Amino acid sequence: MNFTIRAAAVTDEPFLWEMLYQALHVPPGQPPFPRAILQQPEISQYLVEWGRPADFALLAETAGRAVGAAWLRLLPQGYGYVDAATPELTLAVVPEQRGRGLGAALLRALLAHAQMRYRAVSLSVSADNPATRLYQRVGFETLRRTGASLVMCKFLG
Repeated sequence: MNFTIRAAAVTDEPFLWEMLYQALHVPPGQPPFPRAILQQPEISQYLVEWGRPADFALLAETAGRAVGAAWLRLLPQGYGYVDAATPELTLAVVPEQRGRGLGAALLRALLAHAQMRYRAVSLSVSADNPATRLYQRVGFETLRRTGASLVMCKFLG
């Protein structure tokens, strides 16, 4: 599949909100979350007031259409919180493009950027989410389990 990866612009914020929704893992057979979930502070903190100095996002595009995004944000207390100096990663690909390597490419590109600025990157992922295997393949380690979720961290060289 042909795709390009580029830095997100401020005009990409609506797509990032869609990707935040897509990043919410829904187990097979379960109904999707209502979109209003994005308004809950513990979720919206991943994008509200996007464009802070430490915010950074990459988008994957194919045929001129955004199909995935990965971003970093320093949060005071997110689901994958490790410490104040470690940004949390959010990654999502539109459902019809999953399983084609877009997520892995976005993740690797974002980690290359992060390596220049941070000592580590963290995330929270449902233990039954297939993306967990991708995170493990690129070197994320499980720090703790919180309910059905794992807090994982990639220490950067």
